[in-house]
Amino acid sequence: MSDINKALEAIEAAEAALNLAKQHLGQEGGSSPRSSRSYSEKAAGLSGAVSEGRVIEGVFDGQNMIDKKGAVHPVPANYASKSKLIPGDVLKLTVTDEGKFLYKQIGPIERRTVIGPLVHSGGQYQVLAEGKAFNVLLASVTYFRASVGDEVTLIIPMGEDSQWGAIEAVLPKFDDGAAEEAPKKTRKSKNLLDLEEELDI
Repeated sequence: MSDINKALEAIEAAEAALNLAKQHLGQEGGSSPRSSRSYSEKAAGLSGAVSEGRVIEGVFDGQNMIDKKGAVHPVPANYASKSKLIPGDVLKLTVTDEGKFLYKQIGPIERRTVIGPLVHSGGQYQVLAEGKAFNVLLASVTYFRASVGDEVTLIIPMGEDSQWGAIEAVLPKFDDGAAEEAPKKTRKSKNLLDLEEELDI
């Protein structure tokens, strides 16, 4: 494994730990973010049991999976990025006999796409679209090799207010040089015709 991959994994682990700590602080303080409450409520309504042996179902909130009891389970950022998970998606977590955590999307929420530029503000990558800033995972930016200023297609929940989205693709940059050359060629051709008329060719 390269040093870059190790560094990215360390960053993802630190972000997951920080998010979990924030969640606990919110619960102890008697208040939690509105989005966390809504995903907890959705998870509570899942028909499956909280845990059947080593299987747990929950709802993705943009970074983590929240199960039926409100417990937070960090979702690997690489998996979330490659699978293009968005808040509201239902996930299943399977813990293997070897202790590995395997996530699978079992209930995708209805989606729609928007387009906007990628920005970086306050240590967070975001996509500006429809007058709002949607957070995106660092791993998603890295996976798609996106850069600040790139126009990207973003997947967001249909009919729900969300703070997070998933990058679907980076739009190609078009070179306007060819478009600028066309008028020049047209003018040159016209001037040539004028000259031919003057010489009566």
